[in-house]
Amino acid sequence: MSSFSPSRVVDDLRTLDQRTGGPEGSRRLAWTPEWVEARSLLRESLATLPVEVDTDEAGNLWAVLRGERPDTLLVGSHLDSVPKGGWLDGALGVMSGLELLRAVAAEGTPPITVALVDWADEEGARFSRSLFGSAACVGTLDIEVLRGLTDREGAALPEILAQHGVDIDRLDGARTRMADVKAYVEVHIEQGPILESMGRGICTVTGTKGIERERLVFRGQAAHAGTMPMEMRRDSFRAAARFALAIAEIGERHQGVTTVGQAQCWPGVVTAVAGETRITMDMRHISAESLQAMFDEAHRAAAEAAEAEGCTIEWEHIFRIPPMPFHPALLDAARTSVREVEGHDVELPSGALHDASEMAREVPTVMIFSSSTNGLSHTKEEDTPAEHLEMAADAFHRTCRRAIDLIVADAL
Repeated sequence: MSSFSPSRVVDDLRTLDQRTGGPEGSRRLAWTPEWVEARSLLRESLATLPVEVDTDEAGNLWAVLRGERPDTLLVGSHLDSVPKGGWLDGALGVMSGLELLRAVAAEGTPPITVALVDWADEEGARFSRSLFGSAACVGTLDIEVLRGLTDREGAALPEILAQHGVDIDRLDGARTRMADVKAYVEVHIEQGPILESMGRGICTVTGTKGIERERLVFRGQAAHAGTMPMEMRRDSFRAAARFALAIAEIGERHQGVTTVGQAQCWPGVVTAVAGETRITMDMRHISAESLQAMFDEAHRAAAEAAEAEGCTIEWEHIFRIPPMPFHPALLDAARTSVREVEGHDVELPSGALHDASEMAREVPTVMIFSSSTNGLSHTKEEDTPAEHLEMAADAFHRTCRRAIDLIVADAL
């Protein structure tokens, strides 16, 4: 019988929270001393296991349990958090992976290699480039873009990376770690309200939604707020507002999600009509065709909004990733595991990105979700009932065992 202990996963999560959390939430921002402290705790736990622990060229922390074959099941997530974040986001996947290594190692040499990875800077909270470590491993980072990234204090990303032993010109070396990886499994909190609203604790994740993220610049004419008649204004903020309402309707019509997350006006004073307004747009959908249709409609809506207010419109690309459906055989493994643990066939796509999004580009991938209390994440109020965390860890473990069997049988 396996020694995998879901309750020990929760205990490890609480220990991590005690060391790197506090009244204001988690303090594990990537490339900071608190993040290094979190990794030190993980290394302490790994020191008792027969694993090889090292860090790759992108700063990802690896723990490898060698098997009879080099073919590898990779599991993991991330210990880094957003500022004042939650105690579970990412950490659940790392601690579940740690417990998997304990259980597999206790049985002797496994038939294949099993590896745990703590991906570096999944959140992108400091330098605005999410999925940093996993993207490095699959070669989707734009090095020239990275060179120009700075944090709020003006510190340059290449300089901060160098302080942690990461050379921005050697990131491609991390790609060699994927050579023998045959499957990737991750467990994560949902970060949304759907499972809780259904009265469920866990589910299978079918894939991650695609994202189109852009900055839009509406330009009109700045003018005095008291002397320029309404009908004669070229108000860039009014154009942006028209667009914001339009993309909300686009999201609803296509059963996707659309967000204007930031708006900034110039001159930016109460006594002036906004001559220039910059906004950010984020749109997501699990269907590539629907996402493209939403994006096309957004372009038309922006042009119409600008014309209606006598403005011009300029688009600046920020980020794009296609929908990432997960592997059919691993989905079957996850569905069976969820059914065994909680007795249902609920499955959801993920609206949030995860390192699994990058992994799915290259290897068969699947995820398990636990519920999130009140649907909250990226906040100190983030929580999940311990029972649901244990069920998620259990389903993750069962899915991993099935993935090992699939790899042994060359069925992926």
